[in-house]
Amino acid sequence: MVPDTTQAETDGFRIDVSQVKPLSGAKLISAADDPVLRDLMATNWLIAHDTSAPQSVVPDNAPENLYAQVKVDGKVVATLYKSGSSAMTNQAAGKIGKLKDPPGLSGPDLAQWRADQYAERLGGTVEKAPTAITQSQWTPRENRSTTYSREQLDAAFQAMLAEGQKATAQQQSAYLASRAQAGTSADFSA
Repeated sequence: MVPDTTQAETDGFRIDVSQVKPLSGAKLISAADDPVLRDLMATNWLIAHDTSAPQSVVPDNAPENLYAQVKVDGKVVATLYKSGSSAMTNQAAGKIGKLKDPPGLSGPDLAQWRADQYAERLGGTVEKAPTAITQSQWTPRENRSTTYSREQLDAAFQAMLAEGQKATAQQQSAYLASRAQAGTSADFSA
């Protein structure tokens, strides 16, 4: 049995309609009226609907992309990947501090440089993984541009609106069909 809710318990959630005042000077705007918001939405829509060749779905930190590990007293304190990215314990990061990469290094060359720097600063050793590769064997990920022309952005915004309208129409027709099947209707014209 559900206990009855007393008036005192619900009073805090009620709005006295007589106290509601109309907003003066308020103006409704749409995303179409804000060029920055419109372009941001269109850019995200284009990225989400990108149909170009998919990138490798294997992340940089997948086991098969392991380049090396830095160990201190037999414990792994940093892990480096073929792309040059790394992961480490908070304690190791605190000891290493800021480390500026040399310009032009990437991939396995960057991974090796970072591993050497980490080991030196932490007093550890570098242990290369069996999956480590040389710079010449490495294929960098394709760098995708997210710069779009005015025409592309405008077309994407219109396509996004059309998708939204289609989805709304489908939801509305499904709702109306379910109401008709239930045998209920309401006349709001009275």
